[in-house]
Amino acid sequence: MMTAPYDHPLNLTTQAIMTYGSWALTLLLLVVALRLCLRERTPFYVLIVLAAMFGAFFEPLYDVGFMLLFYTPGLWTHFTAFDIPQPLWTHSGYAVLYAAPAIWITKRINAGTMTPGLLYKWAGVELAMSCSFEMIGINGGAYTYWGPHVLRVLDYPLVIGVLETAQVICFSVAAAELRKRTNGTAPLLGLFVLFPCMFYFANFGAGSPTIVALHVEGASIALITVATLISIGFAAVLVRTAAQLLPAPISVADWRAARGTTVRTAPSSLSSAAVGSKG
Repeated sequence: MMTAPYDHPLNLTTQAIMTYGSWALTLLLLVVALRLCLRERTPFYVLIVLAAMFGAFFEPLYDVGFMLLFYTPGLWTHFTAFDIPQPLWTHSGYAVLYAAPAIWITKRINAGTMTPGLLYKWAGVELAMSCSFEMIGINGGAYTYWGPHVLRVLDYPLVIGVLETAQVICFSVAAAELRKRTNGTAPLLGLFVLFPCMFYFANFGAGSPTIVALHVEGASIALITVATLISIGFAAVLVRTAAQLLPAPISVADWRAARGTTVRTAPSSLSSAAVGSKG
């Protein structure tokens, strides 16, 4: 039976790079988000970043499900749950990997310029970001997916990146809908609930076949492979469904008419406003 490598040495250089690098990027992201908030007169974008960082407190649930372990000796950690210590860079990592793409996706959705094709491209960007970040962390000696995962590239289980992509896309579409259908700041605090709900909706929902197969006693490689492929298929369905739920994009003329203003209305309202201004 496989056991978690609790005594595996931690690469302190990789830890320093991931900690200082991700927190520096997070501070930069907060500055960008604040500027967008001031421009559009809403705290929405900053709250997206803070909600993602808050969601990192529930990372231990994910670690148990997908058999992820952060190497312990010398780890800069702030708490431990399920015998898995949590590094300080999880919160900043969530901001960089999940909140940053969500900001730009929701911005385009809110402006009425997001199309299914463009959303699929953003899904590709998120997949590339997840693979790059995690391959550096894994091969740099910061942590490992120690379970019997299959379909690995540079020791990184590709199903993880696909599920994370589905999670970000679903959260972005749901967050944009929350903004469109509410007024004021208080309802936007629901992002702090929405993020972990969408995180586990995708990772533990679409990922459930993989999670169960990883933990089945005596599971064969064939079983885990089939379960992994099913999870990847489920994640693809989630991304496609999210794309189908996008509001119809506005025309180029309407977008130009609304540019520079706070875009809070549905595309149809924008079209009416643009027509009225011409009359």
